Amino acid sequence: MIFALLLASSALVNDGATGSADQVEIPPPIRAMLDAAIASDNEGEVATIVKYARAADPASGDEVLRIADAWRAVRAKDRETRIVRAGWKDLWTGRAQVGGFITTGNSSTAGVTGVLDLTREGLEWRHKLRGQADYQRSLGVTTREHYLAAYEPNWKIDSRRYVYGALQYESDRFFGYSDRYSASAGAGYSAVQTPAVTLNLELGPAFRHTQFTDETVQSSIAARGSVDLGLKLSPGLSVTQDASAYLQRYNSTVSSTTALAAKLIGPLSAQVSYTVQYESEPPLGRVSTDTTSRASLVYTF
Repeated sequence: MIFALLLASSALVNDGATGSADQVEIPPPIRAMLDAAIASDNEGEVATIVKYARAADPASGDEVLRIADAWRAVRAKDRETRIVRAGWKDLWTGRAQVGGFITTGNSSTAGVTGVLDLTREGLEWRHKLRGQADYQRSLGVTTREHYLAAYEPNWKIDSRRYVYGALQYESDRFFGYSDRYSASAGAGYSAVQTPAVTLNLELGPAFRHTQFTDETVQSSIAARGSVDLGLKLSPGLSVTQDASAYLQRYNSTVSSTTALAAKLIGPLSAQVSYTVQYESEPPLGRVSTDTTSRASLVYTF
């Protein structure tokens, strides 16, 4: 449809064109659409207009591309200037989730959950913060209590490769540990970077210190790996798959979260997710696998 409109517009304009042969003139309808796409500050829309404009009117295609490239250069320069001048409190983006959950495994309960994810994207550094809490209290007895806090700084080598650090604290006495501290550093790679698909991989050594509820204490070197996959199924529907593993001599941990989010209105979305966590050597009386199903409202800022 866009191609047909551009082709028809170009033909009408070219039939009546009187400009000199040395001057390339962009047909007014094409120029109007290009200006509108640039005004929207949407890279995807600009790229689409350039693609179809060059096919519809090859004579002005190079000029259309030149204007688009000039806009991209100015946009990139403005972004760089804004980042350089930004203070520590600036440039943060994030997601806040509030909802409920159902668990099976070591406990079968329903309760409330809250998650906060923050990201600060700089020129050389990326900082990621995450906090999560699941809690339920029924008839005066706490039946579910899980807390997590994590910080991950990334130093960017280039647009795809980076070096990461990761610090994490967890507490889940119903899974058998009261406190668990983890530290890791290693290499990260953004294998896929497209508007529809993103895939990030991380691998490196780690150290974990765990205090179990049976008073057992374990401290051990481990290997840490993670896979973060994002799929944009449509403008309002997306799927994410985040998996991580700590492999060590004693108790190893593997966790995976699959989430489906649907845009509601503005920055508000609805999300359902399913988390599986596996502990290879849980304390006596605990099972190895817990699952958590969540339904949440998500606010993006």
